[in-house]
Amino acid sequence: QVQLVESGGGLVQPGGSLRLSCAASGSIFSIYNMGWYRQAPGKQRELVTSITRGGNTYYADSVKGRFTISRDNAKNTVYLHMNSLKPEDTAVYYCNTDPREWSWGQGTQVTVSS
Repeated sequence: QVQLVESGGGLVQPGGSLRLSCAASGSIFSIYNMGWYRQAPGKQRELVTSITRGGNTYYADSVKGRFTISRDNAKNTVYLHMNSLKPEDTAVYYCNTDPREWSWGQGTQVTVSS
């Protein structure tokens, strides 16, 4: 059973930066495409970025140029570097495969507010 543990969220002012981490256990992490998803209050969970096992990336238009996804297969970890954060980035952030195959972790809350 794969377990996903997200961390690194917090409260940040508009224009600020955060780095999220997601550690996966119990799987052959490197063979999967991985993604970061987010769910804002009252909205559906959405995929914001993903990275293939070969390192190719996808970004939603809303985060393109501001967010960067990366992965460290040796550590079974995927990262999300978020810059120029906006209030509309406020959400709980989750990682999972893309498309989703595993159970969700607990997520990490990101709040962008002055």
